[in-house]
Amino acid sequence: MSDANALKDQGNKAFAAKDWDKAIDLFSQAIAIDAKNHVLWSNRSAAKAGKKDWAGALADAEECVNVNPSWAKGYARKGAALHGSRRYDEAIATYEAGLKLEDSPALRKGLQEVKDAKAASEGGDESSPFGNMFSDPNILGKLAANPRTAKHLSDPAFVQKIQLLQRNPRLASDALQDPRMIEVLGVLMGVDMTATTRDEGSNDLPEGFTARPASPPPPAYSSSSKPTPPPAPPAEEEPMEVDEEEAQAKKTAAAAKQAGGEAYKKRDFDEAIKQFEHAWDAWPKDITYLTNLAAAYFEKGDYDKAIETCEKAVDEGRGMRADYKLVAKAYGRAGTAYQRKGDFANAVKFFNKSLTEHRTPDILNKLKEVEKTKAEADRQSYIDPEKSAAAREEGNLKFKAGDFAGAVKDYTESIKRDPADPRGYNNRAAAYMKLAALPEALKDTEAAIKADPKFVKAYIRKSNVLFGMREYTKALEVTQQATDHDEDGQHAKEIQQQEFKIQQELFTQRGTESQEETLARAMRDPEVAGIMTDPIMQQILQQAQNDPGALQEHMKNPTVRSKIQKLVNAGIIRTR
Repeated sequence: MSDANALKDQGNKAFAAKDWDKAIDLFSQAIAIDAKNHVLWSNRSAAKAGKKDWAGALADAEECVNVNPSWAKGYARKGAALHGSRRYDEAIATYEAGLKLEDSPALRKGLQEVKDAKAASEGGDESSPFGNMFSDPNILGKLAANPRTAKHLSDPAFVQKIQLLQRNPRLASDALQDPRMIEVLGVLMGVDMTATTRDEGSNDLPEGFTARPASPPPPAYSSSSKPTPPPAPPAEEEPMEVDEEEAQAKKTAAAAKQAGGEAYKKRDFDEAIKQFEHAWDAWPKDITYLTNLAAAYFEKGDYDKAIETCEKAVDEGRGMRADYKLVAKAYGRAGTAYQRKGDFANAVKFFNKSLTEHRTPDILNKLKEVEKTKAEADRQSYIDPEKSAAAREEGNLKFKAGDFAGAVKDYTESIKRDPADPRGYNNRAAAYMKLAALPEALKDTEAAIKADPKFVKAYIRKSNVLFGMREYTKALEVTQQATDHDEDGQHAKEIQQQEFKIQQELFTQRGTESQEETLARAMRDPEVAGIMTDPIMQQILQQAQNDPGALQEHMKNPTVRSKIQKLVNAGIIRTR
């Protein structure tokens, strides 16, 4: 019935705006969904009364009473419709029937008004020929619309006097001693009674009236003339009815929500769950109770129940056209529960749904975090050393067959399956070299060394890549690193061959260089330039020129030895 409630709320807004036709249409749609809701019949009766459709208002009021005979306000609606139809005796009987069910101020007020209207319609007081004019229920509206009388309505005493005359028109003659009443009579009669007899603001009464509280002479009526019955008053435009059961339900739900919030703060989640469930059961038209309930389940660690409750909140919210921010909150809370469960795929899904409803920085940050976590989890779950070895073997076969691009693809799969194995990087570097992609090959050799610093083949491969890039000095340094890590000497021959090849290239490069040209070339290397400008190294080199034995002593320091070796490789220090 959530659609009926939503239509009722829209109808109430239209009623407040006095858009009677729209209100009637919306209430009619709601009744088509829930014809047993007596409040809907009552509200449509009020809207029809606002439109002066007394017959329609009466029919709806009677249906309201039929649906719920124990609801006193239904009798108020029926009484108002009968009053508007000038069926005063029936209206009085209806109001009295309602008062037997509930001593309501609205019923007592309606009863008094219909009794006054009945008395006025039966001829009024012959001493007050103006009495019928004051029985017009729209009198205040007419006075407010006229500039001459609108200013008087700012005086509460004056308004109260008009309302008193509406209830008892017999007092009209006594009230005429107030000069403002002359202007009121003019407005009600449709003439300006004071335009030619007094200045604006004057207290002089027009001819035929005295300041004494005496009644003015009655106009001549023929024996056959009868008093004109007063116009039927419209039913008073009251706010839309709020079912007392609904009001009590809302109150109960609010109290339960508050109790649940207090228990939640105390981390008594079982009690919080109990209270939030009670709040939802009492008033299942506010999904805030469900999102709060989900939060309590979440803190308790029952993530499945939290997710189930959030999904229920979304479904209920859709049905009752709830605020999109509340729906977004439910989606976000479900995403957080999935994240805590480790179900990152669903967490991403629900965070995205939340952001679709309403973007907030909190959910956006959670989405980024869980996407990053999901990517790492996917990477870890993909690791399989056996499949990595199989992919590497496939790559080796393609490499031998000359399909270097296919080999790269297989080696990449091998790396994904086991990123801690340096062989995948090293083999892919070899394939990249065949494809003349030397920068990519260099990165792979460095990745292989990072994966396993003792993997000597990676150093040899790196030296080969640097050799291909004509970085001979760096290539020579890497071979020396390979030697340092080749503790059992298994790769000594391969390293020596690589070093010899590099030395030949260096010799060719430096064969015709003078000492100055060698120094100039070497200084283009930032590392060499840094060593040569280091004050400590300058002192060591000067000392070595005078005492070669001192250099051997300094070589015992690993840092100094590394720098000296670099200068040797660059050709600055020449050995015999």
